[in-house]
Amino acid sequence: MAESHHIIPIRTLSIVFIVLLLLTVITVITARIDLGVLNVPLALTIAGSKAILVVMIFMALKYDNKVNMLAVTLGVIFVVVFLALTLADTEFRGSMGITEPAIVEPTPESESSDY
Repeated sequence: MAESHHIIPIRTLSIVFIVLLLLTVITVITARIDLGVLNVPLALTIAGSKAILVVMIFMALKYDNKVNMLAVTLGVIFVVVFLALTLADTEFRGSMGITEPAIVEPTPESESSDY
């Protein structure tokens, strides 16, 4: 049984487009405000909201096969985990006493070039 392609109404596409424009304006406004530690989480939340709208409506994942939804969801989960680990690493690096990159001194054995 072949499934037919879902046609998204122009009204829905227009509303999502306006919401994306509003979220872009909110992004620009919040980028000019210093919120301290909330700058990055707010920016990521707004960007994630825009990405979800684009994927769900413009790419029609909302109406697509559920296996595709699972694949996208797992991909997003992995990105969130890797991003959280990276942000945690950069946030807590100073508390471990690591503030400067390590300088590795060459050993006398590595300086000799006779093979």
